Amino acid sequence: MEIGYCVKVPSGSCPKSYVTHASYLYEQFIPTQNRTSKASSCVTLPRKKCTYKATLKEANNNIEAVRKVKAKPSEVSAEMELSSLTAISPLDGRYRNKVKDLSPYLSEYGLIYYRTLVEIKWLLKLSQIPEVFEVPKFSNEAQAKLQGLINGFSDADAVQVKNIEKITNHDVKAVEYFLKTKCQEDPEIAKVLEFFHFGCTSEDINNLAHGLMLKEAVNTVILPVMDDLINAIYLMAKANAHVPMLSRTHGQPASPTTLGKEMVIFAERLNRERRDISQVEILGKFAGAVGNYNAHVVAYPDVNWPHIAEHYINCHDIESHDYMAKIFHSFIRFNNILLDFDKDIWGYISVGYFKQVTKAGEIGSSTMPHKVNPIDFENSEGNLGIANAILDHLSMKLPISRWQRDLTDSTVLRNIGVGLGYSLLAYKNALVGIGKLQVNEAALNKDLDNSWEVLAEPIQTVMRRYGVEEPYEKLKELTRGRAVTKESITEFINGLEIPVEAKAELLKLTPHNYVGVAAQLVEDACTRTNGCV
Repeated sequence: MEIGYCVKVPSGSCPKSYVTHASYLYEQFIPTQNRTSKASSCVTLPRKKCTYKATLKEANNNIEAVRKVKAKPSEVSAEMELSSLTAISPLDGRYRNKVKDLSPYLSEYGLIYYRTLVEIKWLLKLSQIPEVFEVPKFSNEAQAKLQGLINGFSDADAVQVKNIEKITNHDVKAVEYFLKTKCQEDPEIAKVLEFFHFGCTSEDINNLAHGLMLKEAVNTVILPVMDDLINAIYLMAKANAHVPMLSRTHGQPASPTTLGKEMVIFAERLNRERRDISQVEILGKFAGAVGNYNAHVVAYPDVNWPHIAEHYINCHDIESHDYMAKIFHSFIRFNNILLDFDKDIWGYISVGYFKQVTKAGEIGSSTMPHKVNPIDFENSEGNLGIANAILDHLSMKLPISRWQRDLTDSTVLRNIGVGLGYSLLAYKNALVGIGKLQVNEAALNKDLDNSWEVLAEPIQTVMRRYGVEEPYEKLKELTRGRAVTKESITEFINGLEIPVEAKAELLKLTPHNYVGVAAQLVEDACTRTNGCV
């Protein structure tokens, strides 16, 4: 049913002050000449001519006025200034401040900047090849001029490139024309303007630009936040290494652990994936249209072009975006581990193992004043889902291109910032959530006190050692489906025919101290990875 098209209101079912009756709607919206003799309980209104009217029984004292909004979204200018309110993507709107550090690298500006860098560095490289005597070695002044175009690249420069693109309808060619314009007044560089983009196809420029964008964004912005997140979890582990906690397997009480040991598992897993991400080799190609140096060899047959390319920003003859798939899959694995962490922490908060430190003025629920919701972990979970969806598509799409090349990767590559942006946002969400956590040892102890059945495992294991028949079955009969208490466990142990020393050790066990070497595992992990510092 369309909103505002058919309204059905059972007579007398709602107060007039909240819902208007069908007869009232009938009188208000149906012209007299079009009315039937009797109003139906379902009034059909002309499409696109129905205006909603309603009155509030009482206005909240905090609301000064209720104004009628006349403008429809479709009537608002499509040329609205981009702001946090008008941005389509939340990354550029609501969450801008949390991800803005990625903008210099993964934005349209970043792409244009790195294309400019690649074009200039290539011209400088040509000037160092003796056989290319048409491009002599540049003077210090000319080199400074070219380097200055990189170092001083501005928003205005990027806008100029975009304006050129409006004419060329080709983004890479626009960069070439921009550089020619910038250098045409320099007497030395003006002589070799046509060697900008020499022997290049657009993909030569683009693949290096995207590689540099990705490398700098990951190393400069994302890895440091990953490190903060991992270290925060290591610190949680260290601080709670000796705090006993009831485990749950299949949702049921299981052998106790410590809170710190459960945290260090996540820290170790995340640290492993972070290391993999940092070790992915960024590849590139600079071999012309189809990768054979065809035009290069015709122009300068005596130059060893593969050797030149190999030493130009560490390029290779073959680059197929496979490294991108590898790094994005590594991000997905990291994100999935963090997703697991978010869900576990959410569960621990739910059962009271963690309290959340409140902040003055913040509201948990619009209707339930008592609530302090785990919104940071929920936001992290949701943002990780979006990030992984984008990163999965990138990693599946980018290795595939028709024949020697098609352009389907171009539009996809422009979304690297989306996948990594939502990842970064999720990491920061989780960090904020961790900062609010406060361990509730009373709740942890209460669950342990009520779970003496977990000692069935060590008892039956010791019974096996000393040859007691059917130890598992005896403990199953004692514990399964029955309330198990300290007293019943003590009585069972005292009745065992095992050495006195073994019996004494079993009697020392409680759900609180039956945690194995959990604390030592935490210490070892922190020492091994230099965590918890």
